[in-house]
Amino acid sequence: MTPSVRTAGTGSAPGGTGSARAGAVRDGALRGGNGTGSVWGGAGTVRGGAGESGVGEPRRPGPLIVTEDLGLLDDLLRLCAAAGVEPEVHHRVPERRANWTDPPLVLVGDDVADHCRGAARRPGLVLVGRDRDDPGVWRLAVGIGAECVLRLPDAETVLVDRIADAAEGVGRRALTVGVVGGRGGAGASTLACGLALAAARTGRRTLLVDGDPLGGGLDVLLGGEREDGRRWPDFAASKGRLAGGALEESLPSVRGVRVLSWGREPAAPVPPEAVRSVLAAARRRGGVVVVDLPRGTDAAGAEALAQLDLGLLVVPGELRAVAAAHRVAAALTVGVRDLRAVVRGPYATGLDERWIADALRLPLAGELPYDPGIVTDLDAGLPPGAAPRGPLGRFCDAFWAHALATGGAG
Repeated sequence: MTPSVRTAGTGSAPGGTGSARAGAVRDGALRGGNGTGSVWGGAGTVRGGAGESGVGEPRRPGPLIVTEDLGLLDDLLRLCAAAGVEPEVHHRVPERRANWTDPPLVLVGDDVADHCRGAARRPGLVLVGRDRDDPGVWRLAVGIGAECVLRLPDAETVLVDRIADAAEGVGRRALTVGVVGGRGGAGASTLACGLALAAARTGRRTLLVDGDPLGGGLDVLLGGEREDGRRWPDFAASKGRLAGGALEESLPSVRGVRVLSWGREPAAPVPPEAVRSVLAAARRRGGVVVVDLPRGTDAAGAEALAQLDLGLLVVPGELRAVAAAHRVAAALTVGVRDLRAVVRGPYATGLDERWIADALRLPLAGELPYDPGIVTDLDAGLPPGAAPRGPLGRFCDAFWAHALATGGAG
């Protein structure tokens, strides 16, 4: 896939007009409960692979490329295509200062680095060259104020990420919370939906991810099963980096929440690398990502666990649920950096939220009061947590008030 390249026109390629395999050089220019509960009481383009386009998102403005080496230029254009961006190409430092200072990233070929001495110092300047042992390259990097030196082909993956991050304006990553039931029917999907709706009420970008292919579909629970958009099977072939903006725009939107769920057909396994790509793209967009996870963990589930900032284990207030949750917690703590218990009433005799959290040896994230109105709301077509005045809505609002203040979300 060939990117369109904005015309530079400040010089000509060596040897006259010339041509590049990834673009065309012409005339020196490239074309190319009853309460809130106690919360936190304890401690461009969606790509299936490089260069594979999905939904039709316009290419994003990309880096400035400065080089006369057509072979190197060909490689850089290919990497820009993989990142889904449109570069601008010059053979020397642009005469207009803004053409040098405004792009989010500048890639300077080591063949023209000497000509870039004296240019205005700016962040996001990378010196790029071939993979060869040249001790003088570091002198060149210091001379032009480069942040780093990347040698191709070894650094191709790093450079694609750097290009895409710069184009997307990556800032603070999304606060990513995973929810899993301590036993079947614990209410993890209900809590995940409530958390997503509560986060959306704060005005933050919110993505709800259905990580359980056998769970029936979070889009159904939210009432959005008929909304147009992509589902997990559409991303099964995804590898490498996905464009976060296009991922977001491709998903169904329900009540201000973008939802990635499963289709109505029997769910085929999604490879771990696809889970990694999708969640990493979602996190780069900032805001909040809520993941509803199955109790069993396979390779794809392990990839999801690795992306979490916080895990919530939902445990009903009964002894058998505590025994089951103990086994689930033992499996989760291997992959989750911060796992906490959410204890749900009503309670068996002699149990309370503190006793259960202590028995699981987990910090208590909160007590979720019994909410008899959830069934009534579902019968009325309202998803769980849609009513902020209900016990679930109040719990979720209080959770985010604390979590977003301490963990941060863009």
